[in-house]
Order: sequence, then C-alpha cells, then structure tokens
Amino acid sequence: MNENQPKDPCITEIIVANNGPLKIKGNLEIQLASGEIVTKEGTTGFCRCGVSKIKPFCDGSHRNIEFIG
Repeated sequence: MNENQPKDPCITEIIVANNGPLKIKGNLEIQLASGEIVTKEGTTGFCRCGVSKIKPFCDGSHRNIEFIG
C-alpha cells in the first residue's frame, strides 16, 4: 500500500504537521481563488505559514522562517 494514500480510498485523511503544512491524503479537486480547478492525488501539503510562493500549496518555506504552529 502507498503511504501517500489513505488506508481506505473512501476516506480523506487530514494531518496537521507540527510546525509545517496541513497535509491532506486522498483524491482532491481544489478550486483556486482564480477559479481554476486543480486535481491532486496522494498527499497534498497546504501552506499554514503564509510564506509559500505557490499558495495555497506548501513549498517548504516554513523551514526557512522557523514557523511554529
């Protein structure tokens, strides 16, 4: 089984990473602020620090600013 997929394909798992992104495991359809629809499979990281250059997705910038959250 792929660890990036939830144990049950009908379940979406949400994980709040310590001092990092919000990680969502599952098949997602995301509507961006622009109206564009993006499809993601597996694990998708969403920015919580506000510094990512690819918002709403995480680019790892939280490591550079020592984000606590």
